[in-house]
This record gives sequence, C-alpha cells and structure tokens, in this order.
Amino acid sequence: AARAGYLGQQCEAYFVGRPGQKDPYLTFPEGISHARGMQRLQILEKMNRRTSAKNGAEELKASQTALKDAVALMESPALKAFDLEKENPATVEKYGDTEFGRGALLARRLVEQGVRFVQVNRGGFDNHGNIFEAMRAHGADMDPAIASLISDLKASGKLEKTLIVVLSEFGRTPRINDGGGRDHWARVFSCMMAGGGIKGGSIIGASDPDGMEVAERPVKVADLHATLCHALGIDLNKELTTPQGRPIRLVRKEANPINELFA
Repeated sequence: AARAGYLGQQCEAYFVGRPGQKDPYLTFPEGISHARGMQRLQILEKMNRRTSAKNGAEELKASQTALKDAVALMESPALKAFDLEKENPATVEKYGDTEFGRGALLARRLVEQGVRFVQVNRGGFDNHGNIFEAMRAHGADMDPAIASLISDLKASGKLEKTLIVVLSEFGRTPRINDGGGRDHWARVFSCMMAGGGIKGGSIIGASDPDGMEVAERPVKVADLHATLCHALGIDLNKELTTPQGRPIRLVRKEANPINELFA
C-alpha cells in the first residue's frame, strides 16, 4: 500500500479492515471504560512530552501525532459512519452485502461526514486463467455497489463535489491464453470517472479493432493524474520539497488534463 513518505505521519491513511465490523483500534479494550482509557492516554502523553523534550526523536514525534489523530477520531462524531448496523437493511442489500459492497457504502457514509479521500479495494483481478467466470463474479459485486454509490451521492447533492474513479494499474491482453485467461497488457486499458464536474456519457479515446493499440486520443497515466488534480482544484504547477531539499512536482510538466471530460 502507498505510504505518506516524507509528507509525514499526519498524511498517512487509516486502513479499515472489514467494512462494517467493529474496529478494535477505534475503541478501548473490553473492560476499559472511556473515562479510564482517556486517563491512560493523558498519562502516556505526559510521559511522551518528557521523553520528547529530552531527546526530540522524530520517530517519537510521529508517534505522538498518530496518537493525537487516533484520539481525535475516537472522539469524532464522524465515527458513527463506520457503524453499518445503523444503515437501512434495504440500502445494504442495494449495495450488495459483500466486502466491496459494504466498502462502497462505507465510502458514501464517510463522504457524508466530510472525509476527503476514500479508497475501496477489490482484489482478484489477476486472472491469468478462467477469466470469464471471474469477471462475472467481479461484475456481480462491483456493478450494484458503484451504481448505488453514484445514485446516492447524486440524490444527496454531493456527487458534483465528489470525484469517483474506478481503475486498475494496467490492462489485460486482448488475446486469451491457453488457460482461458488474460495476461498483463499496458498498451491499452481504460478507467471510469463520475461526479466532480465530469460530463456524463463521455467516451475519450479508442483502441484499434482488436484492442492491441491505441487508435484515437491517447491518454497517458500522467494525463489522468493531471485530470484528477484539475478536478480537485489542485494547482498543476505546485511543487513540494522533501526534507533533503529536493523539489517534487505533483504533476509532470508534460501532462495535460482531459478537458473534454468536463462540462
């Protein structure tokens, strides 16, 4: 999984296990009341302050930041978004009572609470064999979940301010191999985008008839990155500086947003 690197602990993602299940890291252990747990955290904070004042270790500072973030999350009203038991059973069924369906539902609930970035993962796409059966299973899980996420955000008026992106890291070979599957293929592949000012029904680019090469309007990965930043209002020319003084652009100079996508 991607990490925050030099951006620091405050930019690290929080990884949820199985959506809808109680997260042991967001509550105190069984038998420890909230009041007692908070007292323990206050004692730990005092000990950390003394140690930090003595040696100032960066690792300790990062740990303190993580602890403060964890406490803030435990105390946040947004925590109720994780409790899918309070969701209408009909809504759970609409998204699909699967790990991906619950993940998409949790994503919607987190967005409603003001969370700015949510990633929902779906594994099992490396189908070098038996791909047709696998794709039917993928579609059965993903289609209702993604459709419900889009329709619910549209109904609540949040879709235009929420960018939904469905993509993988590369495509699959147009030709079927001897095992009835497809191998890795980076020359042609596609993704889907919705919301965030995206013009619905747009199709950008095309492959040749057998899907081997790009035939029209090629879009590079850097262009997709520029498009996401543009949709989110991020300056494409912005540079960050590492602790070693190395400048890093958010978007490559040669990259261009896919302007046709926007209404």
